[in-house]
Amino acid sequence: MKSIDKIPVSKIKRASKILKTGAKVGANYLKYYGEKITKGEEIAKENLDDSNAKEIYNSLKELKGSALKVAQMISMEKGLLPQAYVDQFSLSQFSVPPLSPPLVIKTFRKYFGKNPNEIFDEFNPQSVFAASIGQVHEAEAEGKKLAVKIQYPGVADSISSDLNMVKPIALRMFNIKANDFEKYFKEVESKLIEETQYLKELEQAQEFANACNSLDNVIFPQYYQKWSSDRILTMDWMEGIHLSEFAQKNRDTNKANKIGQTLWDFYMFQIHHLHKMHADPHPGNFLVNEKDELVVLDFGCTKEIPNSFYEPYISLTDRNTIDNEALFDEALLKLSIIKTTDSDKDKQFFKSILKEALDLAIRPFDNEVFDFSDNNFYQKMLEMGEKHAKNRDLLRADANRGSKHFIYMNRTFFGLYHLMNDIGANHIIINNYKKYL
Repeated sequence: MKSIDKIPVSKIKRASKILKTGAKVGANYLKYYGEKITKGEEIAKENLDDSNAKEIYNSLKELKGSALKVAQMISMEKGLLPQAYVDQFSLSQFSVPPLSPPLVIKTFRKYFGKNPNEIFDEFNPQSVFAASIGQVHEAEAEGKKLAVKIQYPGVADSISSDLNMVKPIALRMFNIKANDFEKYFKEVESKLIEETQYLKELEQAQEFANACNSLDNVIFPQYYQKWSSDRILTMDWMEGIHLSEFAQKNRDTNKANKIGQTLWDFYMFQIHHLHKMHADPHPGNFLVNEKDELVVLDFGCTKEIPNSFYEPYISLTDRNTIDNEALFDEALLKLSIIKTTDSDKDKQFFKSILKEALDLAIRPFDNEVFDFSDNNFYQKMLEMGEKHAKNRDLLRADANRGSKHFIYMNRTFFGLYHLMNDIGANHIIINNYKKYL
């Protein structure tokens, strides 16, 4: 893949790139109107989505940073966008053009005042993995094989301006009033800013590794502060294949269940015991090694779960709460899904939608053992998301519903469901994590 010699870092240059992409998207719409007549609505719409998705992704991968990270997040939300966008945006997990070696060396000089070969015994200037915010290089020092993550220039400084550029699109997509959007916008912005603070990630990674050291079958890399800075992070090189590759190649059900149980316990232990979690559950953040152990990477995005949110949220995984009108209403009020100012009609509308969604989403918690490989269950989850995304009554309603904590909590839960289905785990003990408490 061709490397990049420079990244637009100024607001003007980044905005100009977005405007050029917008012009191309506009041209695609003109073509769409013509194809509607000659090829029919369905084919014309498919071609439009495909063309626009490619134009937008090609622009984002050159900008990198928070704009590309948001695309990565959206690619995990099945049913939110047409499939063409999901397919293109999912490339941001593994297929992003890397920085050129000269730009890598320039970055080291900026943060360490030295070339990488003056810091490490060996350093490969060609990256082995490039993502939305940074890329990884192989290195060696003091007899250790290391992974060195280098942040793309300008990423940290452009987060707010990048998000402001995409805010109007999000407002239209989710039917949210501009003055109501701020709490959700700030939540995403704060997490993206955290992901650029590599010394903070180092501290978080060590904290999670220490807190989760009692869990079976989970391992973490060691991080090295002396070879790290705000924009460069050094850790042990961990051998293994990405979780997505494991899912594609593995045909051993016992291995699938072992990795699936480990992943499930890892998340349930964090949520219920630590009230803090690794909040970026995409397959690039997990490896499976030769011992069939789960290697957990990238603690840039973590989420604190306050008790005021944890208790009502988790109560909704219990059928007793859902079936008890008073308990159900109490939980929804605490979570800001319904409001005291709502009419009875509005309350019933939102309650009925949530009950339908919960009836499906909490099925794993209805069982002692659950089969996440059941494609019927997973397909219904996707269909439910698509149904609600197209619900005209819901689109017309006040969309400013729910605590800001839903953004990363729901993303983590449904990302976890997605990974469990991909792995093919069919015998997962739901409360197995309790043995570690």
